[in-house]
Amino acid sequence: MIIVALGTVIGLLALAVPVAASLGTLSIVLADFFSTRPILRALGQVSWSTSTDFLIVAIPFFVLLGEILLRSGMAERMYKALALWVPWLPGGLMHTNIASCAMFAATSGSSVATAATIGTVVLDEIERNEYPERLFLGSIAAGGTLGILIPPSINMIVYGVLTDTSIPRLYLAGVVPGLLMALLFSLIIVAYCMLFPAKAGRRMQATWAARIRSLPDLLPPIFIFAVVIGSIYAGWATATEAAGLGVIAALIVAAWNKRLTVQMLLRAFEGTMRTNAMIMAVLLAAYALNFILAAVGLTADMRRLFVQMDLSPVSLLLVVVLMYLILGMFLETLSMMVLTVPIIAPVMVQAGFDPVWTGIIVIIMMEVGMITPPVGMNLFVVQGLRKKGVITDVILGALPFLIGMFAVVAAISVWPDIALWLPSAMRG
Repeated sequence: MIIVALGTVIGLLALAVPVAASLGTLSIVLADFFSTRPILRALGQVSWSTSTDFLIVAIPFFVLLGEILLRSGMAERMYKALALWVPWLPGGLMHTNIASCAMFAATSGSSVATAATIGTVVLDEIERNEYPERLFLGSIAAGGTLGILIPPSINMIVYGVLTDTSIPRLYLAGVVPGLLMALLFSLIIVAYCMLFPAKAGRRMQATWAARIRSLPDLLPPIFIFAVVIGSIYAGWATATEAAGLGVIAALIVAAWNKRLTVQMLLRAFEGTMRTNAMIMAVLLAAYALNFILAAVGLTADMRRLFVQMDLSPVSLLLVVVLMYLILGMFLETLSMMVLTVPIIAPVMVQAGFDPVWTGIIVIIMMEVGMITPPVGMNLFVVQGLRKKGVITDVILGALPFLIGMFAVVAAISVWPDIALWLPSAMRG
């Protein structure tokens, strides 16, 4: 059964069948061949209960929040302000890419939205300031992955729903690893520019007066982050309600800057509907497949397989990391989470790992999947923004940043408190 399932999904993806359709087809195949009961009749109820889950409602809110930030020009002003603070570093604007992605991630909750937004703003700077094209593109693709690690995060909401784990604790656990990863990304850029000084790009100049004048442009993202995260930890709102408050805060800032127009809202709504339709199609298909997998016994077989392997906790962690590395090359992150987390998370918790800590490991491996070919979503997003060139440039530019991602996995494996200290401190 496992061989049939893997062969079917890999074959469909190889034929370029969309992920949602591939998962739905696999559900039908497994139900027809491995079940004697009419379990396909239950998929309507499964789809309805999934689409009406209160936590899932947060997803379109966060997507809309990111769209408003992009369409109202807040993201562009934020980038230009940050660019004035880092020109002295080797690599100049590449550090601005990382910092902007980290700040935008603190409001959007989506890696794809983060990479697309920052990429739209900055791609013209490559030739203008003589930056190494591949590394510059890689910094956008890799920096964009911070969108699902630094809270708020759509993927963390999905993990919390799947495992019944506290989303506020997951959000807190992602802060320090997210900032650590952003720092490591910048160190990788510095190391590259020191090894190849001729490729460090043109040094930019900025006066302290200009930096001070730019500070108001950094306030809107900070304000929105404070509204979203602050309302959760103050106990005023759930994650879904906080996402709605974030949209309201973004609309207030857009109105304050005189950017709140009917045309801007229509573009934001259209972008939100397109993105949310894709996300929900994948989620519905993946939840349906999970139901089928459980009904035909494949989920139990997979768990039994992990238990029978009788791995030590360290060996189990290595197997899980390797599994996500391989799956991330072929599957989109949301579908991969919905497919694997119900199987992997209980095994990890049974082995003694904290469910919140496990969630951070899973999220980081989702980030890895977003910049590993052939199905790395951020690679395609950045390539899609370019007017010329091949996707190989983006792939090669993103590869050095995988070092930073695996370094964070190693660090929080050796020192779990990197992820767990903040949730414990806030709870205490």
